[in-house]
Amino acid sequence: MDNSTGNYQIWSAKVDISTVDVEKDNELPKEFSLNQNYPNPFNPSTIISWQTPTGSWNTLKIYDALGGEVVTLVNEYRPAGKYKVEFSSQFIPDLKSGIYFYQLTAGEYAETKKMILLR
Repeated sequence: MDNSTGNYQIWSAKVDISTVDVEKDNELPKEFSLNQNYPNPFNPSTIISWQTPTGSWNTLKIYDALGGEVVTLVNEYRPAGKYKVEFSSQFIPDLKSGIYFYQLTAGEYAETKKMILLR
């Protein structure tokens, strides 16, 4: 309705619709992968995500630049799927700015990636 005259008006427009491929959350992964943390560099927290195509024992650890273990974030059996965990440096007050590594071990799969903490 047009508020100024009280008359109804009908409008039409042609709209083109394109197809978008959407990944379903319930799809099982086809391969192992450990993703780059985000954000990177980070302060105070970052998200680490990975996927496993089969159920296995998952261990996710953070190491300092010298290879010393900082913390174990995950150490449990996980079924096939996609996972993410937040790592917050706030819970480790003596953690300094610098390069750290995170390593995922899932069954026979293992991968390590680098991340940077800026305080």
